[in-house]
Amino acid sequence: MKKIYIIAIIMVGVAIVMLTSAADDMSTYATFADAQHSGERVKITGQLSKDKEMYYNPEEDPNYFSFYIKDAEGDERKVVLLSEKPQDFELSEQIVLTGSMKGDEFVATDMLMKCPSKYKDEEVYIKSEAG
Repeated sequence: MKKIYIIAIIMVGVAIVMLTSAADDMSTYATFADAQHSGERVKITGQLSKDKEMYYNPEEDPNYFSFYIKDAEGDERKVVLLSEKPQDFELSEQIVLTGSMKGDEFVATDMLMKCPSKYKDEEVYIKSEAG
């Protein structure tokens, strides 16, 4: 067999492995109710409930952070993030969590935060001057 055929077969094999691993990360967006019923890994978008307790004790367990968020339907649940507490977490406007429901808690392995823009106040000032 020619070397070019061997290289082509190897490249096809690598492409299949990459597509398979990417498909595992393609979880769908859901609400807490959807996640409860499916039991699968999903992404939930919500807002931090700043009036509820946040627990993080790095001396006890640096990879345990719990807090509460409200999903798009207004359902509020406790979230356990299996990671350290992000810097400026309290300032986040929107949170995207990837994980699954375990009982009444959502156990997240990944989190993305949308924080307020440092230019937001300047935009408001410019708009008010123009009007």
